[in-house]
Amino acid sequence: MAKITEEDREQFALEADHYKKTIDESLEKEKNMLTVMKSDSVGVEYKKLILAEEMIYVATLYIQINGSSLKILHVKNNDALNDARKILYKAIIYLEEIVTNSINIAYSELADKMEAIQNTPVQKRYQLMQKLGLAIQMVIDGFGDNSKWKWSFVELQGRFAVVAKNLIDMKTAVKDYFDPNSPNYDATVLYIRLVRKLIDDSATAYRDRYELSTRRIDDINAGINFLLASRRIAVALGSSDDAEEIKKKAVTWKKLMEADQKAGKSN
Repeated sequence: MAKITEEDREQFALEADHYKKTIDESLEKEKNMLTVMKSDSVGVEYKKLILAEEMIYVATLYIQINGSSLKILHVKNNDALNDARKILYKAIIYLEEIVTNSINIAYSELADKMEAIQNTPVQKRYQLMQKLGLAIQMVIDGFGDNSKWKWSFVELQGRFAVVAKNLIDMKTAVKDYFDPNSPNYDATVLYIRLVRKLIDDSATAYRDRYELSTRRIDDINAGINFLLASRRIAVALGSSDDAEEIKKKAVTWKKLMEADQKAGKSN
């Protein structure tokens, strides 16, 4: 690795300071909005959507700092990547406060939450999820395959999958999904495809974390819960074959969990 010169350090500091200034401005904007929300709860859900998007933007600025470090110093900036990771959790928490963090919540129980953000078009929600997913992937890629955060990203991506699922009004979405004449048809189809992929990926990731890392029952159980969520979407879309295959997989995973529990008790 080439020696880092003082000139390199100065150039990096200059670029990083530019991004940090913008970050500080965004965080100040967040602080001011939170202050307003304490005294005025009208439209608080819409404000949280704005805050989530602002936090995603902040995360991309931290990712840019890491990019500058790679370009100028030829080393990754773990501090900037870690700050991006933390700020993405904050973005997800704002979304969880709107639509809960429950993978198992019934669509009927989300009705009042959908009403609270009914003026946010499905296209806008889809674009927000695209931004969040891209930012998460950029952080994961930035840390690399051997990162100490490898298995913790399973939770980050899982929580992302949950809010992505809960942010879509499934009752309306199912109608638009099968109606090419609906103005929301394209966005709805793309959004549902995204949600199904995120949920299926999280199910697999939790099972992998269970088998390859933690051996914790709550991990395999989380994987099963994601499978069940995937099955509910398949049922809602009338995909009976998919629903049956997912059900079989969930049963297999549950048997694995029970067998491991039994073996653990006998040891």
